[in-house]
Amino acid sequence: MGASDRQEDEAAAPEARLLAARQALRAGVDRSRALGRALARDAARAEGGIRARLPAMEASARPIRAPPEALASAGRDIDRALGPAAAVLKVFDAVHGLEAALLARGSLTGDLPGYLAVLAQLEAALRLLADNCGLAAQWLADIVAYLGERDLADPRFVADLAGQLHRLKKEDPAGLDAGLLAAALGMLEAEFRRLLAEHSAPLAMKDPDSSSPASVVPSRIPASVVHKLGLILDRLAANGRLDRCSAAYADARGDTVGASLRALGLDYLKETSEDAQTLSPSVERWGRHLEFAVHHLLEAERKLCVAVFERRPEAMPSCFAEIAARAGILDFLKFGRALADTRKDPIKLLRLLDVFESLNKLRLDFNRLFGGKACAEIQSRTRELVKVVVDGSVEIFEELLVQVELQRNMPPPVDGGVPRLVSFVAKYCNQLLVEPYRSVLTQVITIHRSWRKEAFDDKMLVGAVLNIVKTLEINFETWSKAYGDTTLSCLFMLNVHWHFFKHLKGTKLGELLGDAWLREHEQYKDYYSAVFLRESWGTLAPLLSREGLIMFSKGQATARDLVKQRLKSFNANFDEMFQKQSTWVISDRDLQQKTCHLVVQAIVPVYRSFMQNYGPLVEQDISSSKYVKYSAEDLDKMLNTLFLPKPGRPRRAGSFQIRHSGDNITSAMTGLYRSASTLK
Repeated sequence: MGASDRQEDEAAAPEARLLAARQALRAGVDRSRALGRALARDAARAEGGIRARLPAMEASARPIRAPPEALASAGRDIDRALGPAAAVLKVFDAVHGLEAALLARGSLTGDLPGYLAVLAQLEAALRLLADNCGLAAQWLADIVAYLGERDLADPRFVADLAGQLHRLKKEDPAGLDAGLLAAALGMLEAEFRRLLAEHSAPLAMKDPDSSSPASVVPSRIPASVVHKLGLILDRLAANGRLDRCSAAYADARGDTVGASLRALGLDYLKETSEDAQTLSPSVERWGRHLEFAVHHLLEAERKLCVAVFERRPEAMPSCFAEIAARAGILDFLKFGRALADTRKDPIKLLRLLDVFESLNKLRLDFNRLFGGKACAEIQSRTRELVKVVVDGSVEIFEELLVQVELQRNMPPPVDGGVPRLVSFVAKYCNQLLVEPYRSVLTQVITIHRSWRKEAFDDKMLVGAVLNIVKTLEINFETWSKAYGDTTLSCLFMLNVHWHFFKHLKGTKLGELLGDAWLREHEQYKDYYSAVFLRESWGTLAPLLSREGLIMFSKGQATARDLVKQRLKSFNANFDEMFQKQSTWVISDRDLQQKTCHLVVQAIVPVYRSFMQNYGPLVEQDISSSKYVKYSAEDLDKMLNTLFLPKPGRPRRAGSFQIRHSGDNITSAMTGLYRSASTLK
């Protein structure tokens, strides 16, 4: 570049700088103006906000303008009120801190003691809140009132704060945890039910019709679970849920025991009938099942109930009573009452004694298991059943002698067999005099007599039963005289005397009656047997007499006619007697065979001898078949078929039913004691 060019550039430089300065100045002026306008706008908004907040700021600042002594007094009171309030707030914080642990299902099932410990902390915190929250709120309310009375705070603020404190004081302390305790207790109750359901399956049992009532699987509730149930129940009971726990426990265990019992087959408990014999087959099962239910199921259930309710023993009796009721103990008592309400019948007496014996064996167990007010219904039903059983048994027993006397007017069996009454009374009275019925009946009558302040003992029972048998003997003569046929009357007496001898010899009843009494009946049998043979079949042998035939031994025609006459007479009498006696019965098989043998011996040898000597005189005649109807072998076979019992033939004098005897019949027991001297 040349010197002239440098001079021109130096002359232009001041002008450019001046132009740049001018532009910068103008830009600054523009920014100042914009900032001024913005400040003006912000100032207006700030003034409006300040004016809006000014009353509140003024109220807040007012205590500062209050007298120093008033502020100092209020400060001390506020400090005293805020201390308890701050403590309450700390408890609230602690309650909320327990929420996670209490609502976690795993902590309940995995560590029950730990869960209960946390729950105890919650309960303690809620008790502290219940005790102090109201007091703290009252103190705060007093401070608010103090501030308002001395105009130390804004009236609107004071009024709002006072309203909130009033609502806080009125709020139920139970709701201070926002339902946390209720939720935790609900989880505990659910766990209680779960443990019961998991360990309350019915026992696996079977009941064959045998003397062994059942095979039992041991209880599935281990001691550890029982301990958990007790801990849970105690905690729930402490929070007013004992009744709900008891109901849940009774539901679970009662249904379990009931299901276990039903597995034995208890449908018969609901049977109803007016006939004791219809219910008789079920009485033995009833006693066996009742004993099993008491000794095994309910005994174990009571022990379990005591263990679970160990910390709350006051609730155990009512809970166990409910379990027993649900298990069906009342159904057993109802069955016994149904039996007691059936018609009076001798068999009913034995069944009532069975019921009494079962109840008496369980008397101590009933008193122990079902004692106390909680089991009042079971006690009442049991006492009622015992009373009707005792009254019913004594009533039937007192009627037995009367009924035997009444049967005297009944017609005897038309076939001369043993009346059903005779065989029944012989067996029945022997049952009453052997164990267990002898001691049970003595005890029952003794109890009944004690209610009337009268005495009774075993000797009186023996005398009463023996007198029934003696009274039945009197019936024999009356019945025998009712027959129009003397031989049938003899056959009847033969039957009954032999029946007494054979069926009472070697028995307790026969032992008490004595050997002389039994031999007397044996002798009567022999006597009537001889009379029967003499008056019936013994009359046929003389018809085959040889008298007169020797005189005509040289005149065959005359002898033949005489033989024909005697055979004709024999055949007619034999046919008539056989036809008549073929409907008669000798009840005892041995006696029947022996009697048939005697009949055969009385006739067949005589007939055989007669036919051997004089049969040829007739057999040569063309009409011999009219006179020689039987061979000796035919007679033997026919006679051995006599006196066999006919199946399906009804027996008379045997419907031994207890009927009302009427006012003209003396009480059976009175008659028994009155006649006791005749048994010596």
